[in-house]
Amino acid sequence: MNLLSPQLPIEHPRVIAAIQAAERRTSGEIRVVVSPRKTDDPVALAQREFERLGMTQTAARNGVLILLAPAPRRFAVIGDTAVHEKCGATFWTEVAAAMTAEFQRGDFTAGLVLGIDRCGALLAEHFPRTGDDRNELPDEIA
Repeated sequence: MNLLSPQLPIEHPRVIAAIQAAERRTSGEIRVVVSPRKTDDPVALAQREFERLGMTQTAARNGVLILLAPAPRRFAVIGDTAVHEKCGATFWTEVAAAMTAEFQRGDFTAGLVLGIDRCGALLAEHFPRTGDDRNELPDEIA
């Protein structure tokens, strides 16, 4: 178990395994970032990280980013243009609500795995894995 901050224990191997399991079913890409920055707007921070990590460069524009900002205890779940076109704003709200329930119990790993699983299911539905699929982005927590 890695401690990203005293209040935010995350089991990296479980989160990475969830990302890899989700990506085996889709051509989409999922990243998790834990930001040391304090922010009042986690969505804006997530959008900047999305760009910084090159997530807009995926072939099908089908990346999803889950960003945690432990210091202000905030997070965001965002997707690239093709993903957002398929799911709309309601999907992101529902995923965030499910994750929040786990986070409030103090189980940050379970919250992340739940969010990854739900995003992976959406990606698999709309962006199924193809024979020539390759992993375009790293799976580790950034």
